[in-house]
Amino acid sequence: MDFDLIGDHPSIWIGTSLLMAAYLVACAAKKRRPSRRQAAWFATALGVILIAHGELDELADRRLFVMHMLQHLVQSFVIPPLLLLGTPDWMLRPLVRPILPLVRTLTNPVLAFLLFTLLFVTAHFPPVFDHMCRDENFHIALHLMFMGTGVLLWWPLLSPLPELPRLAYPMQILYLFLLMIPMTAVAAPITLASHVIYPWYLEGPHAWGLGAMEDQIFGGLLMWIGQGTYLMFVFTAIFYRWASHDDRDSPELAQTFALRAARAPR
Repeated sequence: MDFDLIGDHPSIWIGTSLLMAAYLVACAAKKRRPSRRQAAWFATALGVILIAHGELDELADRRLFVMHMLQHLVQSFVIPPLLLLGTPDWMLRPLVRPILPLVRTLTNPVLAFLLFTLLFVTAHFPPVFDHMCRDENFHIALHLMFMGTGVLLWWPLLSPLPELPRLAYPMQILYLFLLMIPMTAVAAPITLASHVIYPWYLEGPHAWGLGAMEDQIFGGLLMWIGQGTYLMFVFTAIFYRWASHDDRDSPELAQTFALRAARAPR
């Protein structure tokens, strides 16, 4: 990363530094350390935040729609799960406990799904998206909202807190399958449009020699096929964990039934 890019985006470094400082302060206050895996997940999340709002943002500003779509997918589908995987339950609990009813409501799978979907679909309406491209403050606010609602979206799958439990494995798979519907509803019209639907991309040259229409098609395909492929990998991981969990439980169940049978009166 070059120093000009760092200078152009000071808020990214301030925000990321505050996140890291809060993480370290929480560890010091509790006199506990996250596991190595949790620390690695959190550090990766910070790195991805810097990339998504540094290099990717710079490319998006050069009227590369495909990079803008990649940025939105990273903000919604990569950064939130990394943050949840990297945050220990003992670190979150003091923050959540005073507002537990509110957090329980917001992380309810139905409401979390609807909040994320409503934001994602609305943000890609042509008037809203075009305004986002022209208003930097609105742009930053929407990106923060993508990550915030993304955390809510992924909470039912990766909740760090037992008091706010994850969905059962079959429901996790159904949850992700349903998520593909609104994502396709956004991506398909963009990909199949017969004209450029976001005027901002017609007002200047595109990087990489792409035309506005080509760029729009690539961006739509990235959202359509890219998010579908990503979610299929997540499906596979959930199914593997589900099968592994059943395999571990089966010997215990068999042993329980055997003991009951042995104790049963003859």
